[in-house]
Amino acid sequence: MNETDRVYDELLVTLVRSGDARAGERLAARWHPRFLRTARRLLGDEDLAQEAAQETWAGVCRGWPRLSDPAMFPAWAFGILHRKCADALRRTVRDRARKATPPDGPSATPPDAPQRHALRRAFAALPQSRRAAAALYFGEGLTLAEVAVALGIPVGTAKSRIFQARRELKAQLEESDDGTV
Repeated sequence: MNETDRVYDELLVTLVRSGDARAGERLAARWHPRFLRTARRLLGDEDLAQEAAQETWAGVCRGWPRLSDPAMFPAWAFGILHRKCADALRRTVRDRARKATPPDGPSATPPDAPQRHALRRAFAALPQSRRAAAALYFGEGLTLAEVAVALGIPVGTAKSRIFQARRELKAQLEESDDGTV
């Protein structure tokens, strides 16, 4: 995300907080696809991702009064998304445990190019904490400080998780290129 986009988003947030509904529509049009993309990465399920993205917007709309600095919108909103995704994962695990049946098989994602498929598999193999940090940093372009705020962790921990995720992704992708995975 470039500086112009950040300033534009800050302006939209300021306008939304002052009651401008059209600014809210523009902000949603700009950010909902990013929330959905990140939720897909974190959850690996289209329906859960759609639900988490919608719940995120509901949380954002309820929370405008608590956002003191419009420049913090990305980290603040992704923090809400992260919590909604964690809630969805907990519900899924709880529901599966209650049913005690195997999951419904592969997700209904269309076949991608081999590189994308390998990247998705490698990404899915990351531990949840590293996957969340990597999704926000690499996928959404948040800064280390914004990732830390979104995940509620110190900056050093965010940096460590991103470093470890990068190393693990690289190793897994190199293995898949060799045909050993």
